Amino acid sequence: MVPEKIKNIIVKYLGNQAFSSEIEELEKWLEKDDNEKYFTEYVKVNFIIDLNFKKFNTLNSETKLLNLISREKKMQRLRRVKLFYRYVAVIVVFFSLAYFYTKKETINTAQQNITLKMDNGNIRVVEEQENANIKDKDGNVLGSQKGNVIEYNPKNKIEKLVYNTLTVPYGKRFVVKLSDGTKVNLNAGTSLRYPVKFLKGKKRQVFIENGEAFFNVTKDKKHPFIVSNKNLNIKVLGTKFNVSSYPEDKNIATVLVEGSVSLYVSNDIYEPKKATLLKPGYKADFSKKKASISIEKADVEVCTAWIDGRIILKHMKFNDIIKKLERHYNVKIINNNKFLGEEFITATFDIETIEQVFEAINELHPIKFKINKNQIIIN
Repeated sequence: MVPEKIKNIIVKYLGNQAFSSEIEELEKWLEKDDNEKYFTEYVKVNFIIDLNFKKFNTLNSETKLLNLISREKKMQRLRRVKLFYRYVAVIVVFFSLAYFYTKKETINTAQQNITLKMDNGNIRVVEEQENANIKDKDGNVLGSQKGNVIEYNPKNKIEKLVYNTLTVPYGKRFVVKLSDGTKVNLNAGTSLRYPVKFLKGKKRQVFIENGEAFFNVTKDKKHPFIVSNKNLNIKVLGTKFNVSSYPEDKNIATVLVEGSVSLYVSNDIYEPKKATLLKPGYKADFSKKKASISIEKADVEVCTAWIDGRIILKHMKFNDIIKKLERHYNVKIINNNKFLGEEFITATFDIETIEQVFEAINELHPIKFKINKNQIIIN
């Protein structure tokens, strides 16, 4: 059979997102006689696909493509590569047509992957177990990836502001270490835009477009660090703090763990007298509607538990924790039980599956629920 890893490499290659090491692995795999025999038996060698879009199977296209390539395994490497390119356009068309007609019935796989958008607009899929260099369009090494961490090199030759955007889907978390040493933990459903290298004499500014992130900022008095989105700016020198700004939230929540931060409206020029100063152990809620800031004592453990993969619920209404569960487990929850929605829940989850989470909730508040793949319906 075709290993799942090989299937993933083919899909990434078609999207121009495969690493060179992955392409070499694909080529080596195609050189084995058993693989040619398998594909000869498994599919007929052709590109005639029954475009019954509701039943279209992209995996079928992948295997047919592999069959065509494997037939040429005894040819020179150059010819095999040319053959691969010859059929890429055909397969991409089939993929596009299939998605167009089935988008209402399936989940877009791009939403299931961590992605890195380069400055030139190219998007590469980030595999969590990958070890590879991060390069720009000219082949310059900007940094490296080791597992679930991408770290940028402060000594790269970039002398202008060049941005990358890291996007983490529901159900996953990731870490990026910026060129100044600042460490940023990204929660599920988060997108962060940042320079691949901070430049001397310029402010260190990053943009959290949506989602939640924990910043451990490297201190540099000459270069203030600013976290921005379209509503709010957070200015720091060196500190640890958490920012949560999901689209569905009414407020942007900033929780300070260590150091100090100043908050001010994005469109305003920073003025210390007009900015709101936040102290450690406190939370600032910025109202998106009123553009006003309120401050209260924070439960730091609850607000930052996600970094360690935990969910801590302390006397929260079920309706208020639905999005937390959806993001953490990459599921869709449909609650038809109005009574449950108003019930308060106190619990802690870490290694539990979503099934175990609902079993625990069921013990506290007897409910009827059905789990179908990534959808949960509560009646």
